[in-house]
Amino acid sequence: MTVPGIDRPRLFAWMGRHAPDAGEPLSVSLISGGRSNLTYLIETRERRVVLRRPPLGHVLPTAHDMGREWRVISALAPTPVPVPGPVAFCADEEVIGAPFYLMDHVAGAAVRTREELGDLAPEPTRRLSRRLAEVLAAIHAVDYREAGLDGFGRPDGYLARQVERWCKQWERSKTADLPDFDRLADRLRERLPSRSAGTLVHGDYRLDNTLVRLGQEPEIRAVVDWEMSTLGDPLADLGLTLTYWQDAGDEERAGIPVAGDVTAAPGFLTAAEFAAHYAEVSGRDTAELGFYVALGNFKLAVIIEGIHARFRQGKTVGEGFERIGAAVPVLIARAHRMLGPS
Repeated sequence: MTVPGIDRPRLFAWMGRHAPDAGEPLSVSLISGGRSNLTYLIETRERRVVLRRPPLGHVLPTAHDMGREWRVISALAPTPVPVPGPVAFCADEEVIGAPFYLMDHVAGAAVRTREELGDLAPEPTRRLSRRLAEVLAAIHAVDYREAGLDGFGRPDGYLARQVERWCKQWERSKTADLPDFDRLADRLRERLPSRSAGTLVHGDYRLDNTLVRLGQEPEIRAVVDWEMSTLGDPLADLGLTLTYWQDAGDEERAGIPVAGDVTAAPGFLTAAEFAAHYAEVSGRDTAELGFYVALGNFKLAVIIEGIHARFRQGKTVGEGFERIGAAVPVLIARAHRMLGPS
């Protein structure tokens, strides 16, 4: 059976030469794909491994960098941050048409919806949401120099570069002109915090970018999807996590088809409670959090516009993309509200 984005004979031959410890490959299947990097499960005679590669079309410059993902999970493997074990990296695009890497398969669920929590009671659900904040704080507590990530990014000027980077991505992806986007970019430039810390940042942190073991004592077994990781301001991670967050009763946020509705489940911390728990365990000052949540909405609007552009080109893999473009102006409006009156 043909698997999109994979040349099985070339891949299996490459694994035999460069990843013999993974075992003899028997099959490959798509786990998830379309919105971002594509993820595949490879069954071998000995075990399971996972392959990550970029999407099939409309890949923006600097986006979907497999080398960055590989470097960061390799650096974090010996730290308290849970990540899948690195297996092998391939920069040769001749093998499957793009760079890719292999990592250990981690048993766990990427939970996006309330239904996927199953019958998990409110108290363990609350513990899971608290643990999500604690793992984010652990990422930001990593000594990136000691982990071998010095030079992985430039913390100084990170926020200003983020605004300009996502403006450039917008120009490459946009399917229509939106004056409110340009006005939002100007407001973010005007409100840049004067000082910010420098840590490792995930760049797309939310519950469904982790693998979770559910039960009375829920466990986050691995943080995945490190394609946007860099060195920068840790509160940008928190702001984006809260951008994804859907509090119970927030019908506007419920209409944005990303990250699901799991955070609206009974027992989950509210966005405000999550931010407060993160501040407690990390010791960070969150007084300017409104700016960071606005920046998160700004960034997500650009990402979704890129997905919408790929959908219009017929380059997405999977279902549910036909309504995603309508979320872009909603996210821009939410960002303006977080910044307050102009």
